[in-house]
Amino acid sequence: MKLLLILGSILIPILMVISQSKWDSMKVVFNILALLSTLIFGNIASIAIYDIIKDGTVFMTNIHGLFLNPLFLITGAYLGVYVLSVLLLQIYSFFQKSNFP
Repeated sequence: MKLLLILGSILIPILMVISQSKWDSMKVVFNILALLSTLIFGNIASIAIYDIIKDGTVFMTNIHGLFLNPLFLITGAYLGVYVLSVLLLQIYSFFQKSNFP
């Protein structure tokens, strides 16, 4: 499972960059997914923190329940591979535009 996570974090951003270089519409799709993921991820986190403050419970103990939320994990995982793909695209475009040795 650990190997799958590591390979996924390497291969998925590369596949995202390849698909964006072949089809321009994929840039819009990935950006919209990132926007939605950021909204969902942030709202889940802020609601969890609000509930902890409102209830007056122990923050460090209860906040870890957030990691049991599958939607939180999925959106966070997408944001991780999205950021890596954006960085790869920037590096790729730098090498295309410059005469870097």
